[in-house]
Amino acid sequence: MAVTHYYRQCCFSLATMLHQIITLLLQVVIGLVAGVCLLRLYLQHQRMAFSARSGNPLGPFIFALTDWLVLPLRRIAPPIGRWDTASLAAAYLLQLLQFAILWLLAGASGSAVWLLLTAAFGLAQLALSCASALVIVYAVLSWVQADSPLAGLVGRLVAPWLSPVRRAIPLIGGIDLSPLVLLVLLQVAGIVLDGALSVVLR
Repeated sequence: MAVTHYYRQCCFSLATMLHQIITLLLQVVIGLVAGVCLLRLYLQHQRMAFSARSGNPLGPFIFALTDWLVLPLRRIAPPIGRWDTASLAAAYLLQLLQFAILWLLAGASGSAVWLLLTAAFGLAQLALSCASALVIVYAVLSWVQADSPLAGLVGRLVAPWLSPVRRAIPLIGGIDLSPLVLLVLLQVAGIVLDGALSVVLR
């Protein structure tokens, strides 16, 4: 009995470890590709050029990572104005794939509607995480490499978000605290989103 109990505990621990490893790999790989799809969506909305000739240092990386999914989706999801719906659909489908795999590993309990809603909220959380990452990169580059092409690109991306904060909060002792304030606001938005998801899925 003791040997059997020990064997079951080992199997359970191994299954838990494998589940955690799979979850981590899915979050990293799918999160990266879906995040770049969202970045592509935002760049196109801001009408920023993607090509390397335009001086965009991220253009080749974005194309290499997302063309395989975005371009086929464009046949059924053409752009709407300045919004590249194919990039948005690609990011959502990737999130849906991630949660579907985890859902199946967990025993496929719950309805498909739960899966669709969870993927939508996951995409919103990913967008907030990407925005936070851009603000952090902007803050770091503004101190260490303010004249680099990447700093200029990131600065243009975060400028629409920082402008309202800068109007509300002036420089304090010559220091621009708007990136810090924006990060706090993004974190608050993430907490609210988590709360909303808990309410919806009850």
